[in-house]
Amino acid sequence: MSNLTLDRDETSAQRAVPPTAVEPLAIDYDIEACTELMRGGSKSFFAASRLLPARVRAPAIALYAFCRLADDAIDNGTDQKAAMRDLKARLAAIYAGRPGREDADRALTVVVHRYRIPMGLVAALLDGFLWDSEGRRYETLADVEAYGARVAGTVGAMMSLIMGAASQTAIARACELGVAMQLTNIARDIGEDARSGRLYIPRTWFREIGMDADDWLANPHFDARIGGFAQRLLLRADALYRRGEFGLIELPRDCRPAIQAARLVYAEIGHQLERTGLNSVDHRSVVPMRRKLALIARATATALRAPAVPAVPLSPVPAIHYLVDIVRFDRGDADEVERTGVPRRSFDERIEWMVDLFERLEQRGRTAR
Repeated sequence: MSNLTLDRDETSAQRAVPPTAVEPLAIDYDIEACTELMRGGSKSFFAASRLLPARVRAPAIALYAFCRLADDAIDNGTDQKAAMRDLKARLAAIYAGRPGREDADRALTVVVHRYRIPMGLVAALLDGFLWDSEGRRYETLADVEAYGARVAGTVGAMMSLIMGAASQTAIARACELGVAMQLTNIARDIGEDARSGRLYIPRTWFREIGMDADDWLANPHFDARIGGFAQRLLLRADALYRRGEFGLIELPRDCRPAIQAARLVYAEIGHQLERTGLNSVDHRSVVPMRRKLALIARATATALRAPAVPAVPLSPVPAIHYLVDIVRFDRGDADEVERTGVPRRSFDERIEWMVDLFERLEQRGRTAR
């Protein structure tokens, strides 16, 4: 059973229970069941988790297990909207401290209460999964980054909180690193996504050079123009990887090697794609194991030194602004409770604010389309 169950003698700072939430005492789950989900679903995540300190590894596995099941529920179901309603009901139960019998739900309950993870981050991740199932169209790079913020930036923010790095700088850099990784995924998987009917290359890029995106999607093939699209995605990813490095100093020292390794290995996927002529339509670029091990060794050797810091403060990129705001809003309420014992907003008021936020974001998305 998990070693993350909460004990009554922990301090309030250790528990970090959100305001008005029910404290999930003695909620047990099978961490091995969560580990198997991770092992079978993502070899990269499973390998990276081995570099995390033990105190972070179990909650990271628990978080991934729920994300994996949620993605499958939306992606593989016949009624995505019904699946989303079910997931949101499960999420409400999790945050109320009353999860169902699923190990992943029970594990996530412990994690979100102990590490004070805002519901808005998990809800944003679910919205990203729903965007996939709905076949959302991405007109601009900003639209693609908004998608990356939801499916990957959210995970970066949640992992940062689990590691104990909750500053606005830490959250911003973690979200940007997640978006960089997602852009790398998109560049690497152009052909695989197209054959599944999905297009993440901004449609405006096609129009700029006189191509019809839908015609290409119906018959995906590689040429220099598609290679140019992949290069543009990788250049943007590289810029975000550089920003992500500036967040290392915000992390506890024992977490830096794992995050630096993930950053280097993911960036190397892009470099490998460049070496093979940027053709991600006909084959999928893979970083050889020998190269991965060399990068991991390099990360372990360099991450414990004083990391680089920018000459001037970096503002969050637009796509992840709202994720930083979600954490700032939520942590502000929780910190107020710890100082005074009185929440500034009721649980219902907080949920109402979150619903209103996502309605406004969805309206903005419809206007953009």
